[in-house]
Amino acid sequence: MGIYRLKPACKDYLWGGHKLVEDFGIEYEGDVCAEAWLLSCHEDGKSIVADGQYEGKSLDELIDVLGKECLGTACRDKEDFPILIKLIDSRKPLSIQVHPDEEYARTHEGQHGKTEMWYVLDADEGAYIYRGFSKSISKEEFEKRISDNTLEEVLNKEYVKRGDVFLITPGTLHALGGGILLTEIQQSSNVTYRIYDYGRVGADGKERPLHIRQALDVTELVMPHKYTQGDRCLLSCEHFVVSHEAVTSDVSFKESADERSFVSIIVIGGQGSITCCSDSFECKKGESYFITAGSGEFQIDGDAEVLITRIP
Repeated sequence: MGIYRLKPACKDYLWGGHKLVEDFGIEYEGDVCAEAWLLSCHEDGKSIVADGQYEGKSLDELIDVLGKECLGTACRDKEDFPILIKLIDSRKPLSIQVHPDEEYARTHEGQHGKTEMWYVLDADEGAYIYRGFSKSISKEEFEKRISDNTLEEVLNKEYVKRGDVFLITPGTLHALGGGILLTEIQQSSNVTYRIYDYGRVGADGKERPLHIRQALDVTELVMPHKYTQGDRCLLSCEHFVVSHEAVTSDVSFKESADERSFVSIIVIGGQGSITCCSDSFECKKGESYFITAGSGEFQIDGDAEVLITRIP
């Protein structure tokens, strides 16, 4: 079935900047491009086939045409397309937030829960994230600190640099600080419970809604689990497996898309070419490619840096 280049759905959230357009070549005409959803079948923003026979079709429409077997045997029992991959530009800090697990999200939101991974592409000096708490606290203290705006005093702050990997599991309180560019690989869900938003207002002049009751239900009030990333395989969990490959002009990179899973390729640096099933694309930083399961060998040439994601 082959390989397809995708165009992203873009989001203009108030905390975003313009680096995804300037540095990653994302096509977007607005002043703020906070997120580019590079691989998505989610109803809130779908990737679009960029060229070829199915140009203009959304990714879910392409899958309908090709048949669900194009996703691989690992997706046979899944109701929905399982993952969503984004580029994120946090010019300003994001809200302090938390995601629910599968059971809570299904029961209360009719969506999947959200496990996500961050791969830092660039970070200003002194840029940081919040992930979990600096110490275990009680639910009563958590609620009090939310009400008196002292929550940041007990959060675990981690300074970040290019190449850092973070696993954000459901129930882990988290936030991106300002000055960070990253790739986010996550379950296909858009459920976020906002706890604190710095008193900001949206385009309508109103403060964005908070979700305190839900956050109290799902937040784990403990220090975060330590995660040690691999060299090439950055992360392997029950929802996705992500590897990092640096391709040089001296050595081609070859792998196969077998019957078990489709393959997502996100180009995060450089340029080159991707060939699969006798189709070849000149690829560059900021582009997304979807290879159907069972397509066999694919090859990447040039000087490029890519993230490759599969379903385990």
